[in-house]
Amino acid sequence: MADPRTAPVAGPVTTGTGRGTASGTPRPGATPRPGVTGPGATGAVRGADASCVAVAARPAPGGDDAERAPSGRLLARAAALTAALTAMGALLGLVRDQLLAHTFGAGTGTDAFLVAWTVPEFAATLLIEDGMALVLVPAFAAALARRAGVPAGGHDPVHALVRATLPRAALVMGAAAGLLVLAAPLVVPLLAPGLPERRLAVDCTRLTATCLLSFALAGYCSAALRAHGRYLAPAAIYIAYNTGIITAVVLLDPGTWGVRAAAAGVAAGGALMVLVQAPVLWHRLRAPEVPRHSAPGAPDAPAPGAPDAPGAPGAPAPDAPDAPGGPAARRQPGAALRPVLAVLAPVIVFAVSRQSQVLVERFLAAPLPAGAISHLNYAQKVAQLPMVLSLMLCTVSFPVVARALAAGDTGTARRRAERDLLLAGVIVLVGAATVMAAAPQIVGLLFQRGAFDATDTAATAAVMRVYALGLLGQTLVGALVRCYFSAARPLWYPAVAMLGGIALTAAAGWAWAGPWGARGIAAANALGITLTAALLLLGVRRQSVPLDARRLTAGLARLTAAAAVATAAGRWCAAGPPPLAVPLAFAAVTAAFTATACALRAPVVPSLVRSVHPFRRLAKARS
Repeated sequence: MADPRTAPVAGPVTTGTGRGTASGTPRPGATPRPGVTGPGATGAVRGADASCVAVAARPAPGGDDAERAPSGRLLARAAALTAALTAMGALLGLVRDQLLAHTFGAGTGTDAFLVAWTVPEFAATLLIEDGMALVLVPAFAAALARRAGVPAGGHDPVHALVRATLPRAALVMGAAAGLLVLAAPLVVPLLAPGLPERRLAVDCTRLTATCLLSFALAGYCSAALRAHGRYLAPAAIYIAYNTGIITAVVLLDPGTWGVRAAAAGVAAGGALMVLVQAPVLWHRLRAPEVPRHSAPGAPDAPAPGAPDAPGAPGAPAPDAPDAPGGPAARRQPGAALRPVLAVLAPVIVFAVSRQSQVLVERFLAAPLPAGAISHLNYAQKVAQLPMVLSLMLCTVSFPVVARALAAGDTGTARRRAERDLLLAGVIVLVGAATVMAAAPQIVGLLFQRGAFDATDTAATAAVMRVYALGLLGQTLVGALVRCYFSAARPLWYPAVAMLGGIALTAAAGWAWAGPWGARGIAAANALGITLTAALLLLGVRRQSVPLDARRLTAGLARLTAAAAVATAAGRWCAAGPPPLAVPLAFAAVTAAFTATACALRAPVVPSLVRSVHPFRRLAKARS
């Protein structure tokens, strides 16, 4: 399960490379929005996403560059900036976890805090990464597209959307936060029955309840800013979030506050996520409006008879019920969200079901001996890093696939998607082999200090090795779902496959938690996500990107065999003190994986070796 606190948070971006093309760049481990329209798109989806395509194909005349669809170069710069700031946020997340381990260890107190942290984790998926972004980015894109056709001095659709949605969202989520504060004594037993430090978990839950409001506001700001072509502030939110947690743990006296200091830091981090974005959004909304079309024949007006010109065939009259800024739009500013919600319902169900993995894990781990939840948490944080790195590749290259689909070039989309999926498999398998080979040394190097002792290191390392078995499945799910949600119609198959994986995780975890403890829960997680990956791989051939499932399976099988050999080599070299053992294990894993993959004629790896060969690079430089 991808951790929302460290995973990239690149929201959908509308772009255009030609007539009627659109694409998005979602975060790794998250799901992109549907809405790439092209040949064969259904009428219902065209109605829901036509505004997004309009932003790509018809930038507002006279508007600044921020109001126009970003070019390929701008999209690449935005992706690079998002990746850099995401890496900084992930690094701060690692520092945060090291500080928590050093200060509080892996006992009952940390377990209580992690149970309280479950609510912010779940809220981050719905309110920041998937739900809020996938609903509001298309809505703001539609409002920006309608703004260009409103007469001077007319009703501004962007401001109307903000007035219609922001106060309601703040009111609803503020009420939800207050309700959670009151209901915390009832919520904690539902999340973790049998938890020893129930009172402490209730206190922490009440402190973190404010995240329901702050995360909603942060997600709203992120969606609005990305729709306006502003990427810096949204990409920096997890830097602010982790900074708040680290600062609170350092400044507040752990002897007095205990793990409540970390819970207060979560609340402070959520507030900082809003503060880094709100001034930018306020400035954007107060900026001079884009010049409107005042009259036919004016410099910024569409040519008479053009499809969007007033009075053109098929164009609505200015006061027609469905006209942009017309009476119906003013009376029901939220009506435009309904078709978008219908299209995005499968995406939201998929995201919620995938995030439910953490609920299942902590529910099953609560009755286990003290520290089980903490060991699962620390093991997952380290084990998922290779998956995050592998999925960043798919995030950056996703616009290429989407643009090819929009142009009807399924061959280019298929080749790019297959290569990216195999390359992501190479990255995650090398990382998984390193984790399995040197798990005790990695955990000792990162966490074994202060209250985190050698016993915690051994328990966490054992769980981390089991988690690593499911890393390939996690990566395949994150990469394959992009192929499904590239389609111009809602697809329920990924959500159903994810629900099947969650059901298997819950059943296997229930059976294995007793005899094997936290390792049994980690094994159930790996089994469930692998089932989901297999189902997605089996069904992808019939979707918008017709991947060759048989060829992909054969290639991944060879890469997995190479990873098994590399794990043995890395474990043999992982000797000595952790500072030396970890780089030795990684070097051994990389060398053994490369040699074995080339010997087995595994895909991607031989071409990578040729591309980095020093003589080949020198010859290219001379030519």
